[in-house]
Amino acid sequence: MTQRGIYLDQTRCTGCFTCAVACKDWHDIDAGPVNWLRLQTLEKGRFPDLFVAYLPVPCFHCKNPPCVKVCPAGAITKRDSDGIVVVDPEKCLGNLDCPTSCLKACPWDAPQFGPEKNARMQKCDLCLDRLEAGQQPICVEACPMYALDAGPLPDLRDRYGDCKEAEGFRGAERFEPSVIFNPKKPHPA
Repeated sequence: MTQRGIYLDQTRCTGCFTCAVACKDWHDIDAGPVNWLRLQTLEKGRFPDLFVAYLPVPCFHCKNPPCVKVCPAGAITKRDSDGIVVVDPEKCLGNLDCPTSCLKACPWDAPQFGPEKNARMQKCDLCLDRLEAGQQPICVEACPMYALDAGPLPDLRDRYGDCKEAEGFRGAERFEPSVIFNPKKPHPA
């Protein structure tokens, strides 16, 4: 298996939310609390010494995903072919019957229930439909700043290095998220 992953360049991201909007639009996610890709705004300092960075947060398709281990119904699995973590909504117990273990286990809040009664778990699947058609995930394609990339993790490492930390993100070593960063660093005071 060649693990697929994502590359996030904080030095290019301007916080425009195009990636998040494109994701909701492509996957037909209603307006509201469910976001398969969220964008965090990170601010530090006081005027005139300000620092702002943005952190796109999709599912990081961990090598050892905690959500898979705790799902009581086996609805969340890791694909053998590419390591993408997927949800089978038919197996999911729904938000009324589930102890929401996967929600609590993920440090990045990737698995989400919608607000509707008996909602099924959902999350980023790196746009499997697009990958199978030979396309990039919609967030990557939509980003006007070219701050995102996705592909086999070894290829991403060859292209971008192997930085596992960024402003606002600290990798959980035991889960091994499949993400590489070009972090934005605060200017020295």
